[in-house]
Amino acid sequence: MAEHGPATAETRLYVDDTLATGTTVGLGPERAHFLKHVLRLGSGAAVSLFNGRDGEFLARIDAVGKNAAALTVEAQIRPPAAEVDLWLVFAPIKFGRIDFLAQKATELGVSRLMPVFTRYTSVDRVNVERLAANAVEAAEQTQRLTVPLVAEATSLDRAIGDWPRDRRLYVCAEFGTVQPAATAFAAHGRGAPAGILVGPEGGFERSELDALTKLSFVTAVGLGPRVLRADTAALAALAVWQAVAGDWIDSKPAK
Repeated sequence: MAEHGPATAETRLYVDDTLATGTTVGLGPERAHFLKHVLRLGSGAAVSLFNGRDGEFLARIDAVGKNAAALTVEAQIRPPAAEVDLWLVFAPIKFGRIDFLAQKATELGVSRLMPVFTRYTSVDRVNVERLAANAVEAAEQTQRLTVPLVAEATSLDRAIGDWPRDRRLYVCAEFGTVQPAATAFAAHGRGAPAGILVGPEGGFERSELDALTKLSFVTAVGLGPRVLRADTAALAALAVWQAVAGDWIDSKPAK
């Protein structure tokens, strides 16, 4: 008789706890309310848990009340898996579009989201907690095993000053000498760390772009003849990256 692995659960939750067979995971009021009143789940219901470190585990609800829930971890569904180490550095944009960007960048596999203020950035504040919540929700809904880190918003100058010199930075440039993004990305070693920088709606100031392209770890890339909005440019660049140099090489869907 063929052996079958542990069953999966439709509901997936990201947790901070260490996950191992037989351990108990506690959830706070917000998650308890979600399980009990939104999903209508009670004792014995199956839930998948992941924490970005230990893989994904099947768990069952022991008890769920108004202010807390307890789940017992039963068995591992998927082991941890290596992911592309790709940072997205972007100028904040307005309203729901920045939430959309965080969600879709998470779906496209970024490992870090880094909002930076450029000279033409029209937004002066970033709700990092909201971005992180969007990233968690996107990971839960798309079978991803990890959630990207969301960095505190900072200036472009400071971000570049602190940039690891062994991590190539691809700048999506609106003018100047550029390489086609697909060509530049394909030349990057698979598994080597990288970052993609996208400017604000008004584009980079020329002096910003000139300074960036003089740095030894920066490559200026273009995304074709069309003028793209900032969030579209970011997602287009990520899609090109994954298509030619990332984890789209393995086309099998997550189970």
